[in-house]
Amino acid sequence: MRGAGRRHRRRGDGRPRPGGRGGGEVRRRQRHRDPPQRDVVPRAPGGAMSSPVIVLVGPMGVGKSTVGRLLAERLGTGYRDTDDDIVAGEGRSIADIFVDEGEDAFRAIEKRAVRTALAEHDGVLALGGGAILDADTRALLAGRRVVYLSMDVEEAVRRTGLGTARPLLAVNPRKQWRALMEARRHLYEEVATAVVPTDGRTPDEVTEAALDALELKEA
Repeated sequence: MRGAGRRHRRRGDGRPRPGGRGGGEVRRRQRHRDPPQRDVVPRAPGGAMSSPVIVLVGPMGVGKSTVGRLLAERLGTGYRDTDDDIVAGEGRSIADIFVDEGEDAFRAIEKRAVRTALAEHDGVLALGGGAILDADTRALLAGRRVVYLSMDVEEAVRRTGLGTARPLLAVNPRKQWRALMEARRHLYEEVATAVVPTDGRTPDEVTEAALDALELKEA
């Protein structure tokens, strides 16, 4: 059992419930006397959304960008990706930053980008796969709606081929991917409000499962 201060997570495991919709349904850890109702996307006074409404975390290639855009469309809000922010701000690719300056320098840039996006963005925000390695970033995610999109290594191979375009997977990609997940899985779970497996699901099905897990209504 995790510490008493840990937030309860909901898991979108794709198991159908009686009267449910099959693969898109969600098994919740907490018991409810009445069927849970989805919440409307929270709005601040004057109609502005709280910041941000959903944060997506998960390994590289899991589909955060695709699902993030679908969630933003369904919720009637904007989408932002901190990897895109870094590329735009630095004027070069993430792979080039790794090669030119090393991982530590990239993580410092990423930490600043995440802090800025969390403060500015009021919609759906996707973080890079390693953003949760930073303890300060994990602290900033506390109390927010965070969805961990998960997948196994076979799904990662099917989707991305674990190509060398990803700097941390340049040598023996399968082995490196497994090692990365062993180091990061517990951190993804630590920050997550909900865990949504993506294996064998379409982006639309993952999007629906995330909405169900967070009990959010569409715009």
